[in-house]
Amino acid sequence: MKIRVERDGLADAVAWVARSLPSRPPVPVLGGVLLDAGSDEGGEPGEALTVSGFDYEVSAQVGVPATIAAGGRTLVSGRLLADITKALPNRPVEIAVDGARVTITCGSSRFSLPTMPVEDYPQLPALPPRTGAVPGEVFGEAVSQVAVAAGKDDTLPMLTGVRLEIDGGTLTMVATDRFRLAMRQFPWEPEGSVEPTAVLVPARTLSEAAKTLGTAGGEVELALGSGDGLLGLAGAGKRTTTRLLDAEFPKYRQLLPAEHATAAIVEVAPFVEAVKRVSLVAERGTQVRLEFTESAVRLSAGGDDEGSAEEELPAELTGEPLTIAFNPGYLLDGLAAVRTDRAHLSFTTPSRPALLKPVTEDGNVAEGYLYLLMPVRLPG
Repeated sequence: MKIRVERDGLADAVAWVARSLPSRPPVPVLGGVLLDAGSDEGGEPGEALTVSGFDYEVSAQVGVPATIAAGGRTLVSGRLLADITKALPNRPVEIAVDGARVTITCGSSRFSLPTMPVEDYPQLPALPPRTGAVPGEVFGEAVSQVAVAAGKDDTLPMLTGVRLEIDGGTLTMVATDRFRLAMRQFPWEPEGSVEPTAVLVPARTLSEAAKTLGTAGGEVELALGSGDGLLGLAGAGKRTTTRLLDAEFPKYRQLLPAEHATAAIVEVAPFVEAVKRVSLVAERGTQVRLEFTESAVRLSAGGDDEGSAEEELPAELTGEPLTIAFNPGYLLDGLAAVRTDRAHLSFTTPSRPALLKPVTEDGNVAEGYLYLLMPVRLPG
């Protein structure tokens, strides 16, 4: 194999693929990145280098324009190749394979790396049939808004995923870790007639894919096969597949309050800063108390033993005054996820879950996104 490729395209492709590789692969080849400089059917060199990675759970693949003098395939350490290509000067990169080593030359920089046996590398899964498409920006924003509420405890796999629900032209994403829940609904373009379905996707994998596919512009294609246990995502020349979680997601809809007794509208930016300041005296995991009155909200934390803090901000209240307490980290996650200047908080009682929703510029409560937050029990 002997190719010439632009440095930026190569570095971007390798970084995208290496991001999905396991940090501790069970066998060395699963930590590798496969470089495939194929040939056309006529035997002439092709015009693209394919960069791939697969660990039996997640696959990633992207094509990069390249000048191919001699085709071939080689497998090298993904993490090392990502570090090298990121550090190369902004000049064309030449890659050549000689026996069991690959040489990477860029300007005056030259690296020689050992290769791994290509024949031991697993075959990447095919992308399932296309199910539909969603604008990239909408997909990226929705995933980031929802995945923040996913759990990180691998002993509870049903809480480490994002539930995707397809119902006609509506796509719903939901995640929960038992202490908070995030849900986003938005329209999408299904491919023909799609049966209502729901799958559970690993939140970490979905988030990594959305960071790139959701910011590249254009559409993100969703691909779901019947019974193959895979979700495929494709866009901007990149494609990835991930194995779905085989776990039962909690019946979350019964948690959503149908009505509320108290509601408040707050300015998000000053409210966030106030929560951060007040929670400085709160030990990790302890509460920030919110006391809502007719025209203000008083934030407080701490006590006589560890120090205390208070701050008051204006708030638009409807309903009865109320005092409630939350984990400050979970509250800040929800405020960051609404993506609007103002937020609507609604409550039933101080011991029941609260709802956080965005408020549009014209003062209406947006219904596409909600963040449900369990309160912390108040002392006494």
